[in-house]
Amino acid sequence: MRTQVTDTSLDGRGKTITTFVIYEAAQRLERMTVGDTLEVLTDDFAPFRADIAAWCQAVGHRLLTAEDTVDGLRFLIEKGTGRPKDTKLAMVISTDGLEELLSPLGFALGAALEGIEVHLYFQGPGVRALTDSYRPKLSGWARPFSRFAASGMNKSGHIPAQDKLRQLRKLGAHLYVCGGSLQPFKVEPEQLIFDDLPIVEYLTFMAVMEAADIHLYV
Repeated sequence: MRTQVTDTSLDGRGKTITTFVIYEAAQRLERMTVGDTLEVLTDDFAPFRADIAAWCQAVGHRLLTAEDTVDGLRFLIEKGTGRPKDTKLAMVISTDGLEELLSPLGFALGAALEGIEVHLYFQGPGVRALTDSYRPKLSGWARPFSRFAASGMNKSGHIPAQDKLRQLRKLGAHLYVCGGSLQPFKVEPEQLIFDDLPIVEYLTFMAVMEAADIHLYV
């Protein structure tokens, strides 16, 4: 049987976070031509089969193969013409805790990867996650987030919250800052990691939420 030659290959082995691998695949495919193929290699981790298939269907790529290999799983994706969506996600983030941010930012990234228009409103303690001095902590009294734990998470594909925000921005997500939360939580506008974030209040984001199809609160 003739082996199909790929235009490029992505080795995602060692990662168990599907959005991490799919983000890298999306960036590769963005630079390719419709009809080109991308080979994606992953560990033998069941969620990859479902998530890569779901993502391809959502955005209009064609999953040519999904097969077992001696080293894990091999996916062959043919770039499609794209599948426009008219879906919007509005999410309110009110915490800066590591455990509380993992899933919301993961869902936001997943939505953006599927072509959903993403809007994130940071309020309360959540505004701290947007500062250049932000250091993630676990919930509970005096529970710092160790470098050892951070290294393990990064190795699996759970990149830092601010790196996920940068990925989201690259995918076109919109971020907003609650102006009324800055002073109480000792955040100055010049401390924000992005210098073009809208500093707004509830009524502005209510208009965004009114037009959104999906609402999440953290």
